[in-house]
Amino acid sequence: MTDFKDFADVCKRIEHTSGSLDMTDIVSEMFHSVSAEELPVVAHFVMGDVFPAWSTEQLGVGPSLLYTALSRSSGLPLKEIETLVRNTGDIGETAIAALKKETRNQATFSAFMDETPSLSIMEVFERFNNISGTTGKGSQTTKIKNLQYLFNSATPEEARYLARLAIEDLRIGVGEGIVRDAIAKAFGVPAGDVERGFMLTNDLGLVAVAAKEGGVEAVSQLGMELNRPIKMMLAQVTPTIETAINDLGVVAVEWKFDGARVQIHKDGDNINIFSRRLENVTGSLPDIVQAVKDHVKADTAILEGEAVAVDEHGNPRAFQDILKRFRRKYDVETTVREIPLTLNLFDLLYLNDEVLIDMPLTDRRDALVDCVENTNGIRVDEQVLTKDPEKVNEIYSAALAAGHEGVMIKNPEAPYSPGKRGKNWLKKKPIMETLDLVVVGAEWGYGRRANLIGSYALACFDPDTGDFLPIGKVATGFSDEQLAELTDLLSDLIVVESGRDIELKPEVVFEVAFEEIQKSTNYESGYALRFPRLVNIRDDKSPEEAETLERIESIYLSQRS
Repeated sequence: MTDFKDFADVCKRIEHTSGSLDMTDIVSEMFHSVSAEELPVVAHFVMGDVFPAWSTEQLGVGPSLLYTALSRSSGLPLKEIETLVRNTGDIGETAIAALKKETRNQATFSAFMDETPSLSIMEVFERFNNISGTTGKGSQTTKIKNLQYLFNSATPEEARYLARLAIEDLRIGVGEGIVRDAIAKAFGVPAGDVERGFMLTNDLGLVAVAAKEGGVEAVSQLGMELNRPIKMMLAQVTPTIETAINDLGVVAVEWKFDGARVQIHKDGDNINIFSRRLENVTGSLPDIVQAVKDHVKADTAILEGEAVAVDEHGNPRAFQDILKRFRRKYDVETTVREIPLTLNLFDLLYLNDEVLIDMPLTDRRDALVDCVENTNGIRVDEQVLTKDPEKVNEIYSAALAAGHEGVMIKNPEAPYSPGKRGKNWLKKKPIMETLDLVVVGAEWGYGRRANLIGSYALACFDPDTGDFLPIGKVATGFSDEQLAELTDLLSDLIVVESGRDIELKPEVVFEVAFEEIQKSTNYESGYALRFPRLVNIRDDKSPEEAETLERIESIYLSQRS
């Protein structure tokens, strides 16, 4: 069994390594050295995750719970732990400082032994697994005891990475790109094959094990599975309809609905629905479940569509209304009556045990039309094939008149590319540009808003390193009701608080409008937003779906040209 100390040593090496190629080499060496049982755990741990993205398992450890565990492990008062967090700005450094302090009240397991017992990687994972599975009365106490055991069994250096893993924020700059390349290098499998396996499974740990045990052949046999959601294909903005047609020629045009994207897995009468963030939201959407059971004529299927909240006239309601449906866990039937949904299906990825993602969009759509009975509650959305800009503009105007966002313009010959953003799917909306950015910090307000978080620091995403790079702040576009809701939501995500300044775990995504992107040395991304304002709180998007630095640079260059 590999000691957790070995993993911590690797993390420390990576943290002091700047080049992505050198990081890849270090990760590759670690992958090669661990057992097949440990490999998927290590593959997730090194990216700061405990469970794969598709898993329903959630660690559920907030800063306050972690501070309590550190307090009990170190014997320091909780207030002193909070002070250490403010001074160090990092929960990992806080753990080191706390566990190095010698206090009269400190009582660790190691006090009764000659030396601290050695923690294994798998023991850490099992403790985290226990924490995830703990619910109900007394669950907080049980979670704290599990964390306390880990801290009491760890050296201070190990505690740095235990503490960061507990809130799934490892801060060493390893993302999916580095892990993909490290798997390829460790086991001699082409990076393209590793990428393909990841697309189909949404689990780099699973791909790593296949590569270790069976090489290219085993990786090539990986496939989609029902109830293991895959990342959704993404679209990029087109400046004009004419540009899209010039790029693609004949295009497939669909309405861009003002709703929430869903991925639906059907296995007979067993239906599971996943949000854009790949969270299982089945329990909140019983009307969608029933519609799929009744009107999708397939034994097994994975479908994608947009769930839209509608009023009594069938018109789309505010986006926040559909989020109420997705968030609802109790008295769901009442909310179903108050906020009915319609499901507009637009893609089919899997049908009767056959993977369809490599087929052209037109073929996937034909299969979708054949297996869905259109009703008021569920339908295949209308699609038009054309290369006439006037026809596309006509469809665009009709979508806006109906209260929706605009149009999707797709390459009819393109396959489905999970998690990829490119020119095969384009979107046209009336606002020239908005960005989906992650909230990584904030400030408490002034005056009557002193008890509310009123200004938010935003960041874009670097998919190679997994880092969130600051790009500016937004403080306009919020109602008092939204500020109160956000303060309640973000309070559990506070990592460090110093005066009015707050550092937040990157979980919440804002859709932000802006006037211009400018070069700036004030932010790590190298860019800043001019006159940003909030458009939407995107509960349906994960932080990893935020705009990339590459996209920010592309918009900046297009402005200049």
